Amino acid sequence: MPPLRALLLAAFAILTLTGCEALFDPAASRREARWLQEIPPLGDLIEVEGRQVHVLVTGRPRGSARDVVLIHGSNGNLRDFTFDLVPRLQSGFRVIAVDRPGLGYSDTWGEIDSDPREQARILQQALAQVGVTRPIVVGHSYGGAVAMGWALNAPLETGALVLISGATHPWDEDLSAWYRFNRTALAPTVRAALAAFAPEPAAHRAIADLFAPDPLPEGYVAHFGAGLSMRRSSQANNVRQVNDLLGYITEMAPQYAQLTLPIEILQGARDPVIAQETHGDRLIAQASGARLTVIEDAGHMLHHTHPEAVIAAIRRAASRAR
Repeated sequence: MPPLRALLLAAFAILTLTGCEALFDPAASRREARWLQEIPPLGDLIEVEGRQVHVLVTGRPRGSARDVVLIHGSNGNLRDFTFDLVPRLQSGFRVIAVDRPGLGYSDTWGEIDSDPREQARILQQALAQVGVTRPIVVGHSYGGAVAMGWALNAPLETGALVLISGATHPWDEDLSAWYRFNRTALAPTVRAALAAFAPEPAAHRAIADLFAPDPLPEGYVAHFGAGLSMRRSSQANNVRQVNDLLGYITEMAPQYAQLTLPIEILQGARDPVIAQETHGDRLIAQASGARLTVIEDAGHMLHHTHPEAVIAAIRRAASRAR
């Protein structure tokens, strides 16, 4: 049985037995408090419009090297990059990793941060406070949409983009059962049940599916902090953002033709989440500065499974940047 289906059936069983979201609150709150204690922020909390954005700045001193901004994917956090990619980049770049609004340790702006352009605007305000200028913006998966929003917001102040399995264009297929379910009235109760009782090994299995056909790196799940993603607030913000993404990306896509900045696209030929023909192929047909590199026998998590290719793409982008 697929892990997601098993989780949903388990949640429905708990729901049937209890019938009330409030009954899950004490257990969920205790578990979430433990996760926050065990998985602390790695960077600084920067105030933007009365809310906080989690930003980690590391690598070369300001002004001595290009700024590289790392934007994670759906229901993730900046720890996805600090596991392996950030250490590889620190000697050559000033590296800035962020938690997207509503995820990790960044506050949500509510419905407004369902728009990738608004997420980019918020992150741009936060990173201006740490002196980021003309950065190479790297976006993975959903983060690819935010990177495109960043460039649309400020095309002349963006050095280049690197899209790793990036979501950039409208798709025809429906989202997974989990996201469809979260459009229903039962969703808050089931999210509370998952936060309270879902076994953490189930999260390990779901993450491992993203790495296929490559194995899950040893120690990744512990470092990433799956508990941050299992919190009720994180689940709710993530499903809202993902369920709303198609509408916003449909608005954004026609504007890509106006972008002339360098864009390096990395795509795994066996990516089960982001299809090359839907995203990468269409972007290179629109944007004059876009170049696509396809990695055979690779899946969705290229920054872990093929880090050398990702670093090479970032270096190419830096060399091409204005």
